[in-house]
Amino acid sequence: MKSAALKPSAASNTQATAGVLRGISSMATRQLLAQLAADYTRRTGWIIEIESVGGVDAARRVQAGEPFDVVFLASDAIDKLIASGHIDALSKRDLAHSGVAVAVHAGTAQPDISTEAAVRQAVQDAPSLSYSTGPSGVALMKLFERWGIAEALQARIVVPPPGVPVGALIARGEVALGFQQGSELIHVEGISVVGPLPPEIQITTTFSAGCSTTSTQAQAVRELIAFMVGPDAADAKQRQGMEPA
Repeated sequence: MKSAALKPSAASNTQATAGVLRGISSMATRQLLAQLAADYTRRTGWIIEIESVGGVDAARRVQAGEPFDVVFLASDAIDKLIASGHIDALSKRDLAHSGVAVAVHAGTAQPDISTEAAVRQAVQDAPSLSYSTGPSGVALMKLFERWGIAEALQARIVVPPPGVPVGALIARGEVALGFQQGSELIHVEGISVVGPLPPEIQITTTFSAGCSTTSTQAQAVRELIAFMVGPDAADAKQRQGMEPA
């Protein structure tokens, strides 16, 4: 599956183009960043080009030295890039919090997920299941291990290929029960979002932004990030199923 590149339309005739900032993000924030980038272009004239790929692939490309101005990933991934010298530590800002939701193929019965015990039963009953390969998926696998069912589930777990959202597997009928960031599921056709995980087992990922240490436009990146974490961006985050950080 090809990565998604977000290239907001050029500034209007009344706003001169100020320049171009190139970024990379995980798929979880793709829709949100598209909205925020387009809004920032209208306000400032800066063109924001953000390529959205699998989070692991995004981090690998930054570590390999591919030139980006700004990076949007899970907070712990940004921390690792800071430690390796690829992101300016002082530029890191938390962008949004996103919880995990549960989905099934459209038209199929929706399981009870109101409690931890209900989710465990739904998982055990599912003929196939899938979850993100990112931080939320790692946390979910640890939950299965705590429940003592991880080994029994192995044959039924479908691992999504890099850049392929769990929602796409559900929509194609390849997976009966899927877990992924709610922001990645709400716009997928062919699925029904059952709801978020109950509070006692909810897995929340914080997504952050940071300026690449190789960017020659650091001040412009800082201004972009300030807008994206500011109050004017809160409504867009909530529309995408996220909460402002």
